[in-house]
Amino acid sequence: MTTPTKKGTPMKIKAIIAVASYALAITLANVLTNWFGLVPVGFGMLVTAGTYAAGLALLARDFVQRYAGTRWVLAGIGFGVVLSWFLASPALALASAAAFALAELADLLVYAWVRPAGFVPAAAASNVISAPIDTVVFLAIAGFPLTFDAMAGQLVGKLFWATFIPLALYVAVREIRRRAREALTAA
Repeated sequence: MTTPTKKGTPMKIKAIIAVASYALAITLANVLTNWFGLVPVGFGMLVTAGTYAAGLALLARDFVQRYAGTRWVLAGIGFGVVLSWFLASPALALASAAAFALAELADLLVYAWVRPAGFVPAAAASNVISAPIDTVVFLAIAGFPLTFDAMAGQLVGKLFWATFIPLALYVAVREIRRRAREALTAA
């Protein structure tokens, strides 16, 4: 039997969804990068085609930490790397493994330190630290250029589009649900 969370959703289900989302985001990032390489995103910036999926992976990692714990983050990386090995390429899988592992160490420290302030501040702060590490390590090992345009594009994709906007949506949905519950109990 699973232990329900405060909201009634079993924690095991949330953990499974988080781990699966994390591993699939890692895999999708590598598959897209393998197929399309660097793509323009405007303003002279370039990103690997999998940047947004990689950014979502960084955010999904925080949900894995929240619902399943650190060992499941490592399992998610492993599963994503194995899938990437076969679906993208061994070179991208290795670059991804190194990038996510190093970024994960930084993320874990920052997330744990900021977590008492709440999930959203912890996820935002940890991604601000881990995204640049992930970017530099991945680009260098995968053989992509470490130019300002490539790194800036990656960070815009990972931090703005794949971290801050989803976190804002998460907060908005959480607030809407809270208000709906209050309205039902007041009625």
